[in-house]
Amino acid sequence: MSFTPTPAPGPQPHLHVWPAAAQPRRGAGAGIVVLSAVAVLAGLLVFAYLAISFGISVLVVGTLVALVPLAIVLLAVRWIDRWEPEPRWALWFAFLWGAAVSVAIALIVDLGVQLFVAVTSPAGAGADATMQAVVQAPIVEELAKGVGVLLIYAFSKSHFDGPVDGLVYAATVAAGFAFTENILYFGAALIEGGAGELGATFVVRGIFSPFAHVLFTACTGIAIGIAARRGGAGVIGWFLLGLVAAILLHAFWNGSLAFADALALYFTVQVPIFIGAIVVTILLRREEQRVTRTRLAEYAAAGWFSPDEVSGLSTPSGRRAALAWARAQHPPRTAQVQRFIADATRLAFTRQALVTGRGDVRRLEDERVLLDAVTRGRAAISA
Repeated sequence: MSFTPTPAPGPQPHLHVWPAAAQPRRGAGAGIVVLSAVAVLAGLLVFAYLAISFGISVLVVGTLVALVPLAIVLLAVRWIDRWEPEPRWALWFAFLWGAAVSVAIALIVDLGVQLFVAVTSPAGAGADATMQAVVQAPIVEELAKGVGVLLIYAFSKSHFDGPVDGLVYAATVAAGFAFTENILYFGAALIEGGAGELGATFVVRGIFSPFAHVLFTACTGIAIGIAARRGGAGVIGWFLLGLVAAILLHAFWNGSLAFADALALYFTVQVPIFIGAIVVTILLRREEQRVTRTRLAEYAAAGWFSPDEVSGLSTPSGRRAALAWARAQHPPRTAQVQRFIADATRLAFTRQALVTGRGDVRRLEDERVLLDAVTRGRAAISA
């Protein structure tokens, strides 16, 4: 992809007739701030609960060990999200929702179940651990995580374009939930069996199944993403469909540990499921590349991009070449090229929403702003 100085496009008309600027969405900004505050508060309460339960030293050790599978998952999420990155505030909210709010909901429900069983069952009887793992945990945890993804869709529709976005948000929520849950498991293992038990638990949860929660909640996220691509029609129905799939997969995963040879099922069922998820992710990413190429070609026909730019912006090899060129300049122009790529990609997906009937006045305004941004970006690169 060449970024040698080329004349910026002249004052071509935009691809749409511009209506009056829309009023900002009332309550959307305030709503996400309130939800973020709730997530932070829930995080503080969960941290206090862990500190009281384990003590600070065990909590620190459990947290440090839990950072390893978290890093593995977040690196994978970053790879998935590289083509059209989601806003950082939305990803932070997703992580906080999973790590704090979802965990708090699961703990509160578990406490309620334990109290109910203690009151209604004969003395000494406790809640059945298998039922908790196969029924209670999948339903409560997937609902808590899935609601977080649904809230992101509700408050950030302009950044929720399709299944890949749903996958990214769901994976981030799940990564947060698994992080806190791992702290619980690692802390308990350290207290009950020392370093040996902690090591065994880490192998099972941190090496063999760091993506388990991601696989479950991805069903919900992808379903919401399909609804987003269809213009939001039937989003609740799609959410429920994805939620049921997430609950069933979660229950099957937990049930395989309780009722069958876990090691055999891991390699014969769970590993193929994981491989299938990788294949689906690759196919979804290729679809994003196709959308980018198709929509930017329409702008090229109107004079906003050159054919070389479209080719470079819509292929991984073209983007790598552009960034290599940027790093070789004196001074380097890496930041400018990265911004140009991001703006152009966002423009392509904004155009996709408009073409497929999912646009509104705000999308039209977004298109105008992004067209101006890529024009300024090209000038900055060529300066």
